[in-house]
Amino acid sequence: MNYIDIFTYIARTHGGIIETSVAVEQGVSKAMLSKLCKQGKIQRIARGQYILPDDVQDELYSISLRGDALIFSHETALFLHGISDRTPFEHTLTVPSGHAVPLSVQAECKVYFIKPELFELGRTTVKTPFGNDVPCYDLERTVCDVIRSRNKLGTETFLSALRMYARNPKKNLNRLSTYAKQLRVAGVLRQYLEVLL
Repeated sequence: MNYIDIFTYIARTHGGIIETSVAVEQGVSKAMLSKLCKQGKIQRIARGQYILPDDVQDELYSISLRGDALIFSHETALFLHGISDRTPFEHTLTVPSGHAVPLSVQAECKVYFIKPELFELGRTTVKTPFGNDVPCYDLERTVCDVIRSRNKLGTETFLSALRMYARNPKKNLNRLSTYAKQLRVAGVLRQYLEVLL
């Protein structure tokens, strides 16, 4: 059995990442995965995830595969939507309160918790710079999250995000207003938008 051909096929069809579960489905044992990793034929990037040695890891996609209740938010969502002028040092995501977050995600990301009933509000899918689909909040939810966390993010990040949103031709002010009411930031949002619009 030519394992490299199997791994190349899995990587091409799964966003560059070889997950243990997918490899096992293709007839590769966990012991063989470990052996090939030690030989340098594949490279471990996280528990249950490998890439081919010459491939570049899509970090956002890798993180998104580690849990079913993870949505990129705040600075990472700003970056994915193109309304941030910098790549985040640490990725940010939101999970429902009470949900267990994998240790590898806690180690690599800033995690925000939200009431379960507000978790899906504004959920969408966007492409990473590598072209893989990941869960992310839409622009309007992201603006509301940035307002809610403005003291943690810093004034420069917060105001820059609002300015870029105000200039964005894809903005949806009605949706923004609806989300702001549900997330209880309507008053603060109004103060800033009156200056920016």
